[in-house]
Amino acid sequence: MVRIPEIDEAIDLYLQHVGVERGLSKNTLEAYGADLRGLTGYLGTIGVGELRHVDRSVLLGYLEKVARSGVCARTQARRWSAVRGFFRFSRREAFVTVDPTQGIGVPKIGRKLPEFLSRAEVEALIAAPGTDTPLGARDTAILEFMYGTGCRVSEMLDVTLDRVQLDRGLVQLKGKGNKERIVPLGACAQLRVAQWLGLHRAAFAARTQKSPVLRWLFLNHRGGRLSRQGWFQKLRAHAALAQIGRNVSPHVLRHSFATHMLEGGADLRSVQMLLGHADITTTELYTHVTQDHLRAAYFRHHPRAG
Repeated sequence: MVRIPEIDEAIDLYLQHVGVERGLSKNTLEAYGADLRGLTGYLGTIGVGELRHVDRSVLLGYLEKVARSGVCARTQARRWSAVRGFFRFSRREAFVTVDPTQGIGVPKIGRKLPEFLSRAEVEALIAAPGTDTPLGARDTAILEFMYGTGCRVSEMLDVTLDRVQLDRGLVQLKGKGNKERIVPLGACAQLRVAQWLGLHRAAFAARTQKSPVLRWLFLNHRGGRLSRQGWFQKLRAHAALAQIGRNVSPHVLRHSFATHMLEGGADLRSVQMLLGHADITTTELYTHVTQDHLRAAYFRHHPRAG
């Protein structure tokens, strides 16, 4: 006979399961856990303390509470996804005899169009750090690298020296699920990365005794591996200096790369491969951006459009 665990224990078992089965990151697992603790908090307020007492009406009440809290449809859907996954797991493990989530719909999410920078904004952003200081040269190289390859910030941080072939203008990136792809490195990016490597990187690397970090292409000012948080802060500062009046994240650079490629005539399949998208429908989202951009340009500039 299967032992029925307490709700908190069942959640821990579920998180262990998805962590191993799907190889989820620590941050993702923490988000799943927070969503499921939200459910247990609600169950406590209505006096439900066992999994077998969670039925359809209880979950509908939970969904109503989440909706009344004012969170957006995307957050509602994410929380429900965590709850649904948990109860599917609980049914498979025989913690419950019926999956109470069956037949319950979730809010439809409109796909948010990606934000991107204009070409002039990209030029201003790349020029912001300058190249007359070692840190400026490093940041300029990073900006050229990210805009030139369309990489994710995690891919940039993970790039090691052996994956960069400046003489051939190629770089090997490791994307989601450890899937690797080789992408071109344009002339501007090659130049700035070469300057960083030839003039400054060795001095940065000499500031640490930790030899393993010497593998990484980009280092922090102490000679260690550059962190995600550190780069976010640097990027925001450069965007402010460039007088870009909105939030600029590393992903905005990735969106800008894809949008500008399509505007320049690149085919969708090529952009998909460069971005490392497993599904071309993800890449197709950029076609809506470029269509909107072209439509706006038409009405702004055609003499008989208005």
